[in-house]
Amino acid sequence: MTLILVAVVILGGYRFIMGPDAARVLTRPHIAELTISGMIVDDPALLQKIEDIGDDTRVKALIVSLSTGGGSTYGGERIYKALRAVAEKKPVVADIRTEAASAGYMIALAGDRIFAGETSITGSIGVLFMYPQAKELLDKIGVTMGTVKSAPMKAEPLPFDAATPQVRAMLGSVVSDSYNWFVDLVAERRDMPREKALALADGRIVTGRQAVEDGLIDAVGGQKDILAYLHERDVPENLDIESWDDINNDGFDLNMANAAVFLLQKAGLGSLVGEYPGKGAGFVDGLVSVWQNNW
Repeated sequence: MTLILVAVVILGGYRFIMGPDAARVLTRPHIAELTISGMIVDDPALLQKIEDIGDDTRVKALIVSLSTGGGSTYGGERIYKALRAVAEKKPVVADIRTEAASAGYMIALAGDRIFAGETSITGSIGVLFMYPQAKELLDKIGVTMGTVKSAPMKAEPLPFDAATPQVRAMLGSVVSDSYNWFVDLVAERRDMPREKALALADGRIVTGRQAVEDGLIDAVGGQKDILAYLHERDVPENLDIESWDDINNDGFDLNMANAAVFLLQKAGLGSLVGEYPGKGAGFVDGLVSVWQNNW
């Protein structure tokens, strides 16, 4: 009886602090939903949350809700790889809402199935490198900058010197290498010839309907269609979709829930909550994969 009382106090306090839905999310089997929106950056907290979802035995599938025009190419790569790691354990669905362009589409490629609205925006497959050029302005105000470099390409491109053909060739090589990686990823994940992926990777944006025709996504549809697919993947039909957007990954959320589950199991009431939820967790730099409209 004491164990039950302590567990109730823990869960009650947890619900009071974190909100009425938090404890349910962490202790009952469910389909996790994670929203990725805005500018894509290198986000360790998001990566940790994705890892937690993959490790959480209570999560039977993951829906990634996307509303992003892209951002850091590296950030998109990291999120893509993290989601593919989850997909090795449970179904992952990409749900393109308003848009998932460029690095956003890269992330969508991690889904076992990609859905979008008829008028959602996606595509914009490509890589961009931008740098400021202030030489003309500095010349007008009579300011010059001196540099001492160990090699001609060191620290290039510099904002106060015009880029030489050699510098532009170097930058083009970096962009091309990352672009080719992106194209190969599209070809692999969408099971299409590289020539077709390359033709589609000219930076164009497309609607959800056009993306289906081009083979960039699987279907136009919403939650009903997503659930139908998940049921085909043997995800139980009675599971609720629960948002993980507000679940902290500093360890507090999961550790509090784990403690309550442990006590209820010791009291012989483990069937009420099931297994442990899972382990506790813990400026755009570089190349950019973004739909230009977002700048």
